[in-house]
Amino acid sequence: MKYYIGIDLGGTNIVAGVVDENYKIVAKASTKTNLPRPEKKIADDMVKVSLEAVKNAGITIDDIQWVGVGTPGIANSEKGIIEYSCNLGFDNTPMKKYIQESIDKPVFIENDANAAAYGEFVAGAAKGAENAVCITLGTGVGGGIVIDGKIYSGSNFAGAEIGHMVIDTNGPQCTCGRKGCFEVFSSATGLIRMTNEAMEADKETVMHKITAERNGKVSARTSFDAMRMGDKTAKEVVDKFIKYLAVGITNTINIFQPDILCIGGGVCNEGDTLLLPVKELVKQEVYTKNSPKNTEIVIAKLGNDAGIIGAAFLGNAK
Repeated sequence: MKYYIGIDLGGTNIVAGVVDENYKIVAKASTKTNLPRPEKKIADDMVKVSLEAVKNAGITIDDIQWVGVGTPGIANSEKGIIEYSCNLGFDNTPMKKYIQESIDKPVFIENDANAAAYGEFVAGAAKGAENAVCITLGTGVGGGIVIDGKIYSGSNFAGAEIGHMVIDTNGPQCTCGRKGCFEVFSSATGLIRMTNEAMEADKETVMHKITAERNGKVSARTSFDAMRMGDKTAKEVVDKFIKYLAVGITNTINIFQPDILCIGGGVCNEGDTLLLPVKELVKQEVYTKNSPKNTEIVIAKLGNDAGIIGAAFLGNAK
């Protein structure tokens, strides 16, 4: 049996997993990222949790084929350098070199959304496809593109920023500097913003009651839960969210025409309540609506494990 290490480097946690050749996570280990702090300290902890995961798996480092890292930001996969990550404070960080100083194995570095997309491609909702796009609806909107079985990251390793495609030039300001990005409407953050705006405008909506019962916190679930209770304002929020999500997905399909497009993130726990109306809107709008073969839209399967599994198999992704 062959084994691989996949590291999911996040702003809150560093998680390493030992993954076998059948894409099964055998063991994990994790620690807090504890930002801000020096990049070398973070790299040292990445090594530490990797070795802990190997120990937890009941194997030795000699059984490991290589190490893969999924990181936020621009990851130069050719040089093994994280060129820039604003959230982690990285600037041309030689992550491959840092890890290889302690683990003498091949090391592969990739953007975390690309790694997660590759995980879904090899072992999840996009398994069996030749071409796939994965969109993650989280704090922002992350994207990952796999073409002919290989990760597409562009000439400057910053490709697949699907979330920063403008879909409404009069829309809200995005953190990237543009207005009306896909991300400001279709991320969990965007859904929460639209929910708050609706609640401010309608003091009678049941969303106030739901929020009060949940320690006063509005979440991406609030509008969906209220909609199911028959609340008109909540339904307007959900309909708006789904409309913009369908626009972004339609644009993405029109550009790439993948076999499968999978969407992930916590809001996708809504299942068919989200998926079915999105698919119907995309079906009406997509350029190839009269084609006998169209992109299949599905919900991602691997959850938080996608990044670990995808990172573990980065050696096959280029």
